[in-house]
Amino acid sequence: MSKSKAPLILGLGAAGGVGYYLYNAGGNAKAAENKFESDVHKASANIKANLPGSAPNAQKDGAHYGAKAGAKVDEVISEADKQAGRAKSNAEAYAKDAKAEALKAVDKFDSKVENEAAKAKSGISSWFGGSK
Repeated sequence: MSKSKAPLILGLGAAGGVGYYLYNAGGNAKAAENKFESDVHKASANIKANLPGSAPNAQKDGAHYGAKAGAKVDEVISEADKQAGRAKSNAEAYAKDAKAEALKAVDKFDSKVENEAAKAKSGISSWFGGSK
């Protein structure tokens, strides 16, 4: 079976890196270590500077966009409340009109029943000798 060559490649890369820093430092291990740490810090700062949200005004910009989004949400909620109020008002007016129409129909029915009852009463009274 074949073995993975990754450890060999990583080991050669690390040895090459150590050799590079030692050669540039003139064989001084402490100077090579300081140069390596300096390069690591520069690379780290470069990466952090390119991350999203790391700009100097990122917090202000985020607060600004958050405030805009909050205002938009408030506006939408306000509009929804207005529309709900209009719908409630329209429903109440419709219910009031429907109630008035129903009461008119009941009154008309009562009137008709009373008239018919009066006619029936006079008809029955005439059977027993009453006057019209």
